[in-house]
Amino acid sequence: MSNIELLAPAGTPEALIAAFSAGADAVYAGLPRFNARERGENFTVENMRQAIAYAHKLHKKVYITLNTLIKESELADLAEYVAEIADMQPDAVIVQDLGVLRMLREFFPSLTIHASTQMGIHNSAGVKMAEAMGVKRVILERQMTWEELNLMCRNSSMEIEIFCHGALCCSLSGSCLFSSYLGGASGNRGKCKQPCRRRFFSKEGNGFFFSTADLATLEMIPEFRKLGVASLKIEGRLKQPDYVYNAVKAYRTVLDAPEITPAVIGEARQILAGTCGRRWSDGFFSEKSMRSLVRHDALGASGTLLGKVVAVGESGFNAELKQRLHIGDRLRVQPLSGDEGSAFTLTKLFIDRKIVSVARPGDVVYIPCDKPVAMNGLLYKTGVSHSVDTKVLENTPVRETLELSINLTKDRLSVCVENIDGTPVWEHNEEFQLAGKHPVNTGTLAAAFASGTDEFEFRVVNINIAPDGTDRFIPASVLKKIRRAFDDYLTGLDTASIRKAGAVGLMKFFEYYRSLAIQPINTERMRETVAMRPHGASAGNPKAWKAVSILDINNATDEAILPDYCPESKLEGLKRAIERAYLQGIRRYRAASLFELELLKKYSDITITTTYPLPVANSLAAAELAALGVNRVQASLELEKSSIEELRDHSPLELEIYRYGRFALLTTRATLPAEGEIEDNRANKFSIRSDKRQGLTRLYAKSVFSIPHVAGTSDFYDLTQARWNEPETNSFNFETSWL
Repeated sequence: MSNIELLAPAGTPEALIAAFSAGADAVYAGLPRFNARERGENFTVENMRQAIAYAHKLHKKVYITLNTLIKESELADLAEYVAEIADMQPDAVIVQDLGVLRMLREFFPSLTIHASTQMGIHNSAGVKMAEAMGVKRVILERQMTWEELNLMCRNSSMEIEIFCHGALCCSLSGSCLFSSYLGGASGNRGKCKQPCRRRFFSKEGNGFFFSTADLATLEMIPEFRKLGVASLKIEGRLKQPDYVYNAVKAYRTVLDAPEITPAVIGEARQILAGTCGRRWSDGFFSEKSMRSLVRHDALGASGTLLGKVVAVGESGFNAELKQRLHIGDRLRVQPLSGDEGSAFTLTKLFIDRKIVSVARPGDVVYIPCDKPVAMNGLLYKTGVSHSVDTKVLENTPVRETLELSINLTKDRLSVCVENIDGTPVWEHNEEFQLAGKHPVNTGTLAAAFASGTDEFEFRVVNINIAPDGTDRFIPASVLKKIRRAFDDYLTGLDTASIRKAGAVGLMKFFEYYRSLAIQPINTERMRETVAMRPHGASAGNPKAWKAVSILDINNATDEAILPDYCPESKLEGLKRAIERAYLQGIRRYRAASLFELELLKKYSDITITTTYPLPVANSLAAAELAALGVNRVQASLELEKSSIEELRDHSPLELEIYRYGRFALLTTRATLPAEGEIEDNRANKFSIRSDKRQGLTRLYAKSVFSIPHVAGTSDFYDLTQARWNEPETNSFNFETSWL
């Protein structure tokens, strides 16, 4: 059996302990800022240090999430955050923003980088681009079929991580603007309020048109092994410890089974039944599942339905029960609108004004609650109390990290502590015997110095075996003796002299950022670009560049727009389309996804502009794209005016602004149970439109996005889903603030 990692969510220290006790190999967790679950409790800096020390003591791993988009004004705060993270020595950092990736790689090289699913990587070209940028592991887009995953894994050699269980977003990863549009709570900033779970209304009726079932893949584990998937990831950083424990236990049961039989799957499913999730599905792994993933007639709430709210008072509510209820249960009262309901732990329960610890079906109970509760709301059980002793974290010492370089010759093994200036090289002198069958290698030496001591954690940064040492053999007993002697040498080491990787990286970053010249504002109007349908309306300005889909270019085309999504099976076709466009004289290309930069890199005389949904929110992201051959970047659609101006002032590339058009708020491969005009219960109007050529369905606002020109930037007008001078417009976040 291949050694596949089981990766669990840890929104709190309690969840981390529950995950490891249930058998997780690693967890992913966030600090209070700059992570995609900022609405959760998350970890403080101090308990994250303890969590990493605890994990490493158990030979487990911790990946820190830094997976949101960053504004220019936040780069300094981010750098200080990353410096703290670098000193914690996590096993990897998960990133979405290309600027964050660049900061980690250039200034904090000790940190291992994993590409977040929010990067939207979904084919082998995207994986190659991530590898070229220094990424070790790619967490794939969730909307990939089994056949596409199979083909992509055969065409890629990097570590691949996939989601195996939990809630699914309806939209393609990293491209959803739905929550942001409805109030500035950006999903790309960790603030998503899940409007996709709300009730919507159409001419044909109402329902939950975007609410997906949960993913469960126990039966697919043998196939994941065959593909060589490195890690199986359970979603749920907003979940409680009981959910994490049960989900991990279920998947651990299957992963550890000598043979995966129906009985093993049944046992695991029984464990999963205690997680109080939504209806299970195969997610996007099959076309059949995509067609049934959204059920418009089912409230998209997570948990076990217990009953209904029948009366609401100032300090509590009455509910009529259909299922058993117990003190300690985690509850949520879900409004029928699908809006986010109030969640709490049940600490007091009354029947006929008498306090009780348990209630049964048919009982009408009174539940004290100081949160808003909707009349006729549905009462869901989302979990149970799960006792976790956090003292195991508090009692785990946080060790200093020593960076070791090991050198071996035929008669000497020396170790240098690289992050202490002026420290003499420690040496063990001995004529090592000639090897018979098993000469010493770098793996042997790394293993000998992997464990650290009670006071220090070791990180081996370099191993060099001289030519005269390659044919030598060091018995295990001798290696242990060498380690004991080295550990004794460290006893008197002055820990105050240890040079912290974070401090060094922070200093280098600020030196770099201060050296950047503020870009002078070009007050002349730059050339406009108008995206059009092939036979659509006039571009307006005859001097504007005319951009159309790569599949629709004609003699009037100045720029080819590449698709935002291209499954592995269609990658070769897109390559051929680019080749045809190039041969027809097209020298301007608009890249909507990272993978397209891999396809375009063979052409040296072209101009590349990035466009939605490939986001650029800071100058480091622009610098990274410049290094990848991009000539102009489009500012993230979510940025407010002040952030656009700050980005303009620091960007090494020309900045373009999406000024007019109707962009997709949500894009999905799932079959939606509605089409055409819809609205929510707040009278916000939208339209659902199918893009049959790409096999995607998109949600658009009824009003057209329209903002004024920003001095020193280029203008982009999008007529692919809009007409000139539409009467109803919106300015999205431009005049407010991107939270």
